Amino acid sequence: MKNLLILTACIGALGAAAPAFGADFAAQPLNVKAPPLPVAPPVTDWTGYYIGINGGWGSSHNCWDFNSVTPEGCHNSAGATVGGQIGYRWQIFNTVYGIEGQGNWADFNGSNVSTAFPADVIGTKTDAFGLLTGHIGYAFNAVLLYAKGGAAVTSNTYHINSVTTGAGISRNDDVRWGGALGAGVEVSLTPSWSAGVEYDHFFMQGSSVLFPTSGGDRVHQDVDLISARLNYKFSPAFGR
Repeated sequence: MKNLLILTACIGALGAAAPAFGADFAAQPLNVKAPPLPVAPPVTDWTGYYIGINGGWGSSHNCWDFNSVTPEGCHNSAGATVGGQIGYRWQIFNTVYGIEGQGNWADFNGSNVSTAFPADVIGTKTDAFGLLTGHIGYAFNAVLLYAKGGAAVTSNTYHINSVTTGAGISRNDDVRWGGALGAGVEVSLTPSWSAGVEYDHFFMQGSSVLFPTSGGDRVHQDVDLISARLNYKFSPAFGR
């Protein structure tokens, strides 16, 4: 009987202590690892001075008119080009404005047999050109789409050779001005470096070219250019 009373008392004590033990156990915090915070992609800022190099392929379309009246035919002077550019951009929200100067060496050569004088070959070589243009574009963070327009200048050599012997008959040099329109896409590779591709068309004024031994010609010229570009943008502190 005594043992039964002791057992009953122990069971009662355990029953009274169970809710408190359970409450203490439930109150323990769970060690759950918080998910990592999302990392925002870096925002590209296109504002700043930049300098770069470019290279590509160009074609100069040239049409000659003897004494500005008699057509002598047209030819394309095509070849490689390499040069450099320097400029500055301002970014306002997603719109990017800029101004740029560009200078290139070129090797555009072409010729045709004159339709007015079949004994002559007329030819054009463009050995350099320059651009001064304004830019406007839209930035999709690290990708910039832009259009450009402004002034263009080309340095040309015109020559007349003999069809039969290839000997030079006459030649003259000419520098002419005109307009330029273009468009391109540029991708930011790092905060300082970017690369892109650009197309340009030059609308050059007709120019009268005088040849000492054969009178003069009126030469009309347009240029198409496609090039790859690599730019380095200076830090915002540059120039302050």
